Amino acid sequence: MLPTLAQITAAAALLSVASATPFKQGFRVEQQVHRPGFKTSGPAAMLKTYQKYGKEAPAAVQAAAAVSTGTVAANPEEYDSEYLEAVKIGTPGVTLMLDFDTGSSDLWVFSSELSASNQAGHSIYNPSKSSTSSVLSGATWDISYGDGSGASGNVYKDTVSVGASTFPSQAVEAAKTISSQFVQDTDNDGLLGLAFDSINTVSPTQQKTFFSNIKASLPSPVFTANLKKGAVGSYNFGYIDASEHTGTITYVNVNTGNGFWEFTGNGYAVGSGAFVTSSIDAIADTGTTLLYLPAAAVKAYYAKVSGATNSNAAGGYIFPCSATLPSITLGIGSYKAVVPGSYINYAPYSGSQCFGGIQSNAGIGFSIYGDIFLKSQFVVFSGAATPQLGFAPKPT
Repeated sequence: MLPTLAQITAAAALLSVASATPFKQGFRVEQQVHRPGFKTSGPAAMLKTYQKYGKEAPAAVQAAAAVSTGTVAANPEEYDSEYLEAVKIGTPGVTLMLDFDTGSSDLWVFSSELSASNQAGHSIYNPSKSSTSSVLSGATWDISYGDGSGASGNVYKDTVSVGASTFPSQAVEAAKTISSQFVQDTDNDGLLGLAFDSINTVSPTQQKTFFSNIKASLPSPVFTANLKKGAVGSYNFGYIDASEHTGTITYVNVNTGNGFWEFTGNGYAVGSGAFVTSSIDAIADTGTTLLYLPAAAVKAYYAKVSGATNSNAAGGYIFPCSATLPSITLGIGSYKAVVPGSYINYAPYSGSQCFGGIQSNAGIGFSIYGDIFLKSQFVVFSGAATPQLGFAPKPT
């Protein structure tokens, strides 16, 4: 059973007076801004999601992404910036900027084993320059997506430090081959997966995630995501900071069968409209930008947006940038999570048209509560014996 809020808050209070030790100490990781004012275009963000989950994107999405610019200019005060987290690997430690991704379970990085052209613009991990690295003999990893993009390489054990926590024998997957889609994003040096170990891609023996390796040393086996719109957010490991949310945290059990932070939602409401009861199989994924919902919910939402259309050219719903967007409420257990309408205007698409932050989950097989949703909530990821997700409101 998940520890009570009072128990975890008490543990957090003890941290403020405890001496610094490598055990039973929670820690905080703040996101760092890279390329402020730029973000992936809507069609490209959708294509990336289909690729991530090995699904074939609808033809309209593929066509729209092929002609999109990939990134679009955005004023930081109006649209979100791009955030990554600093992670140190090896001895002496080299700092790489990694995505914290609750939708995957590999810690993979750009490495010295890539060609010089593929290393350009990235910070890289060079195992030969780390005194604590050791090759995991015979181990390889391979992440591939539906369009043939991906990355693969060898595996090392080395020291990895995130915030105040260090694990001395973390599996670090060093990229030896990598597709151009990753190379072009020079701000991102790799990924730190925070889903469950069962979907780690290392062969012949799967490896544990960083969270799995450190959670026994934490005051409580949890981490929290406090992502923010247009501002620096944070992850806390080992404790819940009561100042980061308002109201009670509502917990739901997680279905780990597919390796994701998967749960069942119970419906939605658009604006001040009536709540529609509907079972929604969903995952909480910090590595996905948009909010993907069943087609009926998406259609109901954009029916309340003046001028909105499901555009073949865009590969999804677009609307006049001047449109007033309603909020959407998503039911999770007894909790009703409200996503403000302003969060759902993802980015400019073309001319006076903007791309919607809510899109259909058609072809994916489940709903994805990505950053559009997560930035509106305080979220607890509990890795206890019975994994749970907790959701609570926060100032938006």
